[in-house]
Amino acid sequence: MKNTVVTIQQAKEQGEKLTMLTAYDYSMAKLIDEAEINLILVGDSLGMVMLGYEDTLSVTMEDMIHHTKAVARGAKNALVIADMPFLSYQTSVYDAVCNAGRLMKEGRAQAVKLEGGQEFAEHIQAITRASIPVVAHLGLTPQSLNAFGGFKVQGKTEEAARKLLQDAKAVEQAGAVAVVLECVPAKLAELVTKQLHIPTIGIGAGAGCDGQVLVYQDMLAMFGDFKPKFVKQFGEIGTMMKESFRKYAQEVKSGEFPALEHTFKIDDDVIEKLY
Repeated sequence: MKNTVVTIQQAKEQGEKLTMLTAYDYSMAKLIDEAEINLILVGDSLGMVMLGYEDTLSVTMEDMIHHTKAVARGAKNALVIADMPFLSYQTSVYDAVCNAGRLMKEGRAQAVKLEGGQEFAEHIQAITRASIPVVAHLGLTPQSLNAFGGFKVQGKTEEAARKLLQDAKAVEQAGAVAVVLECVPAKLAELVTKQLHIPTIGIGAGAGCDGQVLVYQDMLAMFGDFKPKFVKQFGEIGTMMKESFRKYAQEVKSGEFPALEHTFKIDDDVIEKLY
């Protein structure tokens, strides 16, 4: 069944957990979609895991549109959500609506995601008025990395926790269809989830959220040198890929590959006429 903003809201109301994974290309989107994951996020995390940047700040609208188009072709049933990259919406409400529209029209996304709370409620409201579903993102917001002074858990003090709760209510009031909570204490995330009518999707925010999201490279252990605390690795795919690459190289060098069954035939008399 096709996942939509209506079905994810129904899941919240019925107490059904939602699943979300990132994808950045057609092949991975197709695999994730066939695994019946509810939501696919084309995250600006592609800057780090696909383009090799140190953070998400260098990702452009053109990057997001390019990757979102590919994902949209592969996802038939998952709801495709595209991140709005750094400075694509912070500059003005007008820019926010225009760039959200580009992700929908050119990228074929079905919703957009932006970081920030009360300060971007007007932006969310305007994008929503343009008939574009918005997913909000609170807690550790990677585009604010420099303001936070690094990747740190958010909402640990009473003041910070109260602000996060207020932000969550503000984005809901502005029309957001869901909220991603990243690196938030589990009890706080559970409280936010109970007080909101829209679904919460957690990443490092405990099991009390309405759903969970992970970067697929993290959960498949494709980066052996880094594992965030909130990540569970569901398969050693990175190791398997490297072993396969090495085996391929060895067989090519030894002459074992390609074998006869991997080649095409031609009549000997045709070859003889070429000499």
